[in-house]
Amino acid sequence: MNQVAEAQGIRAVSSGRVETLMLEGELLEKDLARLCDELASRMQRGLRNAVLDFSEVSHLDYRGVKPLIARAESFRKAGGDIKLSGLSPYLSAIFRAAGAHDRFEFYPHMNDARAAFALARAPFV
Repeated sequence: MNQVAEAQGIRAVSSGRVETLMLEGELLEKDLARLCDELASRMQRGLRNAVLDFSEVSHLDYRGVKPLIARAESFRKAGGDIKLSGLSPYLSAIFRAAGAHDRFEFYPHMNDARAAFALARAPFV
């Protein structure tokens, strides 16, 4: 069952054990700090797997990337993860410049990132 929620300008779609947060516009450092706070709040409520979809983001402040890395590490310590999708070459360059190129899994589309969570849980035969 899909649920759509909007909190602080963040559109979220929840399906099963993965929640996709769809971001848009220009994300300043304060916006990314708010996103980290929202992720922490959702993690306290039991969320363990999240996809951040950047397909509608035109720019982000590189100073907000390190707190996002820290939040992803918190998710991993809790047994989950944060995966990123929809990054343009420009946004990918910002993540790379901020030292996050090897700290996240990047996917071209949010459905690919969501599917990666399902594959990670699939038993080996």
